[in-house]
Amino acid sequence: MSVRNAYDYLIKSADAHPDKTAFSDSKGSVTFSELRDRSLAIGTALADMGCERGAPVAVLCERSVDAVCAFMGALAAGCFYVPLDRKMPEARLSGILNRLMPAAVLCTDPADMAKAGKAPAALIPDLYGGDTDNAMLIKRRERVIDADPVYMIFTSGSTGEPKGILIPHRALVDFIEWMAPACGVDGTDVMGNQAPFYFDLSVKDIWLTVKCAATTHIIPQKCFMFPRLLIEELNCHGVTALIWATSAFSLIASSGILEKAAPVCVRKVILGGEALRARDLNIWRRALPDTRFINLYGPTEVTVDCTYYVIDREFSDTEPIPIGRPCANMDVLLLDKDLKPVKDGETGEICVRGTGLALGYFKDPERTALSFIQNPVCDAWPDTVYRTGDLAYMGKDGLLYFANRADGQIKHSGYRIELGEIETALSAVPNVRAAMCLFDKELDRIICAYEGEAEPEDIIRALRLKVPRYMLPNIFKKYAVLPRNRNGKIDRPKLRGEYENGKSDGV
Repeated sequence: MSVRNAYDYLIKSADAHPDKTAFSDSKGSVTFSELRDRSLAIGTALADMGCERGAPVAVLCERSVDAVCAFMGALAAGCFYVPLDRKMPEARLSGILNRLMPAAVLCTDPADMAKAGKAPAALIPDLYGGDTDNAMLIKRRERVIDADPVYMIFTSGSTGEPKGILIPHRALVDFIEWMAPACGVDGTDVMGNQAPFYFDLSVKDIWLTVKCAATTHIIPQKCFMFPRLLIEELNCHGVTALIWATSAFSLIASSGILEKAAPVCVRKVILGGEALRARDLNIWRRALPDTRFINLYGPTEVTVDCTYYVIDREFSDTEPIPIGRPCANMDVLLLDKDLKPVKDGETGEICVRGTGLALGYFKDPERTALSFIQNPVCDAWPDTVYRTGDLAYMGKDGLLYFANRADGQIKHSGYRIELGEIETALSAVPNVRAAMCLFDKELDRIICAYEGEAEPEDIIRALRLKVPRYMLPNIFKKYAVLPRNRNGKIDRPKLRGEYENGKSDGV
């Protein structure tokens, strides 16, 4: 089946496997035919609410079956979906919604209805029993081409304003068509979802399930606080595949639970989001010696991933794990500061070209132009590459290895974060005169150095109203006066040095 619109995957799976469970959570489950029927009812309701084809539909959600139904409903109507964390600070959510101007806001909790502002809002379950105008919806979808958006995900922005990354149907379809066979995912699999739906890692769970007629069980968040409960949950639901953020994988590895109990049905573990440590990998491999492990790399702007490595040998605890080779129909260039290719073994910025590239940043042509540029090694035709800001090098084995970031963006607990956004929020905290942030990659900790009369608990209380919980600093260093360079700017290298010296001295 040739797929132009990702929604066609659902139609195909519902026709072939109508009674098979597609998604389940702690409250219930939905079969493929039920998912199709619910999506058509939601799509009809969206059309009746005045949503035009190609318009954004915001979904305020936690990980749930209802949220997946809403995503599919938006696509059924020829719109695109925008998952948003319903628990994010109201000021941040309001800013996103004001910029997005969604055609509708779909909610999973009645308390969220008031957050929609001027946009029409509805509770997702209330739409399930409505009338369906399938003929009308088909006509709307027939006008959707593969260059149109399928979803948009907001990530942290250095200016303090989140960036909306638009992914087209063709990029998603191309990626999922590659990933299913490359990672060995098929209709016999049960995925154990860990990633929030506003985090692009979850795209793999959702769309591999819909494409392959597999099943995804949405794991309750509390299970990750109690590892033994997590193992019981995985075994109870017969989970065969884990497509997890590396941070969650590492958390379970360090908990010690795998020395006592193991997820006995898991036969493939697919990781991404940040650098994979061999020490954690080895703990899992000892517990699951017959399981296949795959390491993926890629930012949201390239439709989740652009390189992969099937782990096919033993690694010592201190060895780096490759990020591997480009995914199908993707190409990776390593460029120096002058945007010229580096020699093998030299470190360069990862720049990506191929079908998986996002359309750009929503209503932000300036930032789009800075990150999505003409391929500097091709001047014969238009050829866009995305500058990731990540540094890597080619090993002697012909595989790519991640090095570090080239700017202030970090990966913390699986999330891409611009330290500049935290610093912008800090600038508005009462009794904080100046502040800057550092990141300790080894400890996975954000450090805030500041001057002012505020105490750390005051700062945290204020920041909770402006940034998500995962962006809150973990360590605070109070200064009477922050060190500054000759230009009067905060001396970041000096603060970094003081922090590292303090660590070595056990401070």
